[in-house]
Amino acid sequence: MRLLDNSDTDYDEAWVLTVPAGKSATATLAAELDEVVPTVRTVPVPVDDPSDYRALFDALTDVQAELSREKLRDGWTVDVLLSAGTPQAQTLWVILVQSGLLPARMLQVIAPAFVPDPHPKPVREVRLDIEGFPTIVALRAEVARLRSAAGLSAKRLVGESEAWRALMRRVARVAESDVPVLVLGETGTGKELIAQSIHQASARRGGPFIAENCGALDEGVLASELFGHEAGAFTGAKGRRRGLFEQAHGGTLFLDEVGEMPPRVQSSLLRVLQEGQLRRVGGERTVSVDGRVIAATHKNLRSLVDQGKFREDLFFRLYGATLELPPLRERPDDIALLVRAFLEELDSRLELSVATMRALEQYSWPGNVRELRAEVTRWTVFCDGRVEPGDLSSFVVQGEERGPEVKRGGRKGKIRPLAVEVEATERVVIGAALKRFGENLSQTARALGVDRNTLKRKVRRYGLL
Repeated sequence: MRLLDNSDTDYDEAWVLTVPAGKSATATLAAELDEVVPTVRTVPVPVDDPSDYRALFDALTDVQAELSREKLRDGWTVDVLLSAGTPQAQTLWVILVQSGLLPARMLQVIAPAFVPDPHPKPVREVRLDIEGFPTIVALRAEVARLRSAAGLSAKRLVGESEAWRALMRRVARVAESDVPVLVLGETGTGKELIAQSIHQASARRGGPFIAENCGALDEGVLASELFGHEAGAFTGAKGRRRGLFEQAHGGTLFLDEVGEMPPRVQSSLLRVLQEGQLRRVGGERTVSVDGRVIAATHKNLRSLVDQGKFREDLFFRLYGATLELPPLRERPDDIALLVRAFLEELDSRLELSVATMRALEQYSWPGNVRELRAEVTRWTVFCDGRVEPGDLSSFVVQGEERGPEVKRGGRKGKIRPLAVEVEATERVVIGAALKRFGENLSQTARALGVDRNTLKRKVRRYGLL
């Protein structure tokens, strides 16, 4: 395998891969290359049987990851020589290149015995059209999905409030560095979207973005998912499996709900953060990894440390760059922007009355942005053309939060002025009655037992018509 800096003829560096049994022959080849290439690097491949597809694939994947970390991120161009090595190695290089895991050009050297003298073209570029290869099709589909998700994430980072602008300034600063990040915020505030934004704005944006919820798996499964396992490590482990840290090599690993991570897994995570190395479950040798960690939680990690449920040394390792996401109730000015963005995302042309928007801004949104999106999605099912207060969920217009101990008035324990409560109730009752009677003021006034002029003033005040 050879590397060059955007040139078709002059190589700056050559990598020669060798199995343990081929060291002597490799030394001779490296000496010959050293006469024409400024830097020649011999890369040992820990494979005893060069015809073992599984062992070769694991080894070549490690080489590919090292290339991505050391060269590809700096804009180098890679050529892979298919003419050298075993047929098994050539096959796996083709798979890595054609699947897009290794952006490289495939070259073949034609032996003089097979062509006339003088040699017309000793080096040939190999192009293969194997679109039907199922693995490659699946990988391309996954790449398309991830790129789409990344683009969508950028669109959904919506806000103009001062709290949101301050957060975005910190996100930009954090993205420039390569230190671990801790994202704090209530459920539904968009912690994973922020993590994706950091990744896309960082020098690692060309690498993978891998996400895992630490609270969704038990200790054994989580350890295997994060750090991988060797064949026979536990019942059902039929082969070696690369964990998420290895898959995120050269990119970013997002660990959601890190506050729920079991203690033994915390110890392994700390080692990776300190040393950049891990040991697969059931494995003996260490594996070097280079993935940036972004951790997130809605819990108070300092309190968990005091309770002995979270390692203090891991807390300080993660606490280097901390971002605190403001809850939606602290950024009511962004609600209109978010609603518009969600309607566009859902391809809906619904409009909101002034009273409806006022009700949305007065609600405390305990589920934050995720709850607001669910509410907007609900409108697209039940509303036609215009969203009125009567179309909103009852706990939104009445300022209620869901749960057995929750009281009216927004956040738990918060009491709003009586006039505000009366206004909110009047708005939803009048809106529902108007909808029922086809916006006929006379019929609505009779049904509500109020004077028509009184109803008209309230309708005008609440912007219901």
